[in-house]
Amino acid sequence: MAKRRLNKQQQWRIRKIQAERAERAQRKERVIDQQLDSGELGDEQAGLIIAHYGQQLDVEALEGDRQGTVFRCFVRANIDNLVTGDRVIWRAGAESTGVIVARSERHTLLQRPDKFGQIKPVAANIDHIILVIAPEPEPHDNLIDRYLVAAEITGIPAVILLNKQDLINEHNHQAIATLLARYEQLGYRVVRTSAKAPDGGPAPQVQELITRQTSVFVGQSGVGKSSIIQTLLPDEFIRVGAVSESTGKGTHTTTTARLFHLDCGGDLIDSPGIREFGLWHMTAQEIEYGFREIRELIGHCRFRNCSHQGDPGCAFDQAVAEGRLSLERLHSFHRILQDMAEQQARGLTVS
Repeated sequence: MAKRRLNKQQQWRIRKIQAERAERAQRKERVIDQQLDSGELGDEQAGLIIAHYGQQLDVEALEGDRQGTVFRCFVRANIDNLVTGDRVIWRAGAESTGVIVARSERHTLLQRPDKFGQIKPVAANIDHIILVIAPEPEPHDNLIDRYLVAAEITGIPAVILLNKQDLINEHNHQAIATLLARYEQLGYRVVRTSAKAPDGGPAPQVQELITRQTSVFVGQSGVGKSSIIQTLLPDEFIRVGAVSESTGKGTHTTTTARLFHLDCGGDLIDSPGIREFGLWHMTAQEIEYGFREIRELIGHCRFRNCSHQGDPGCAFDQAVAEGRLSLERLHSFHRILQDMAEQQARGLTVS
């Protein structure tokens, strides 16, 4: 995918910012070396990144007599991008501070592009992505497919959660049932619920999904993601609301991802930027891979340069005729490819 071209002034500003960051990093590294040489830092121990604030990160101690305590930590310059959900090795300093000295291996990594089209990691070690849809606003398979393609590319399992099922009526029942059945046939787990249980807490279907899992909620606006998260983190939302009333700002005015421990034993990584992660730019090969049933058809067309648009001997058309590929999913595949091509022609990135 083509990236947006920067003018000379923008390029100069980027170089200037990078130089300033490098200088700050060098100063920080000298301070860390002095602490290490003087024995001011504690022994190495395991930690979990629960929030990211520029050059500093909140690390929760996972062992020792201060297990569960949060420390504001700096990072050694030789460690690559750290994100919420990363497990790290760190050393405690004075007054609830510390230094991260190593990153443990990740089993999953969620990424999205920044405004310059560069792919940036935003959260790590997620067990599954919960894609929330609802009868209203009407769910569109093309938008669902974009999120699922992005999930497939990351290698993180996706669950489709139908929220607000009380809004299903005689007019939309059949369309929604057909839509969900299509994804169930592809092997996706589909769960039906409403945001709240009668007692005001999380619905049992939601609680079962998140128990002993590290979860991320995604989906279009209006489907009830925030309402679901509020039932899981009522105290956090009350605190954010109080801050918003007094200052006009809250913790969710930033795209910084935060990790919350849930009463059920699971973890939730939340941020507005993550909730909309699915609409990111992709290559044609990634789009093909992201469709489970299309992935298996690649390389089986009669002609190597098949456009999959009615060409003779197209494996996609044959799969549709045999019922192995739905016409709706094929149309969605073509539409995503077309959208990506149009963005590339305009020299823009997709966010």
